[in-house]
Amino acid sequence: MDTEQEQKTPAELKEIRLARKAAQEAEGVKAMADIAAADVAIRKRTEELRALRLAREAEELANPPEPKPKATRKKKTS
Repeated sequence: MDTEQEQKTPAELKEIRLARKAAQEAEGVKAMADIAAADVAIRKRTEELRALRLAREAEELANPPEPKPKATRKKKTS
């Protein structure tokens, strides 16, 4: 079998380039859609976490924890 490739005509080369370019454009569109979907998911999760944090902070303000009694120091006996 010949290891040399057949010579392609300029029309065939142009068609190959156009097909490659179309495939790259389609891949780019898909990649941008994936990025946009990930961005939406991140924003949604951030919104949920922010709501949870604000609810927790409001609860803490409404019901502050009881202050801990101060520890007394033991006196040294000589």
